Amino acid sequence: MNMKLSEIKEMSSEEIGKQIVGEESNLVDLRFSHELKQLTNTAKLRSTKKDIARMKTILKERELSEQKSALVDKGVGA
Repeated sequence: MNMKLSEIKEMSSEEIGKQIVGEESNLVDLRFSHELKQLTNTAKLRSTKKDIARMKTILKERELSEQKSALVDKGVGA
């Protein structure tokens, strides 16, 4: 699928979660095809893994920024 970072950032966290599940399922299918020697473009494996990593990174960044803003609101840290 090869998603761009800007495309991922535009998505909601829920949409990203659903997309991760779909891409992980796709990755399993790609690995299976690769083992059966049916996958001709093996670069799809790498790009799919990178897309999943990008999406998980964005989710983690959002989670950390929410935690940080909650702490600042409470006056715990700066």
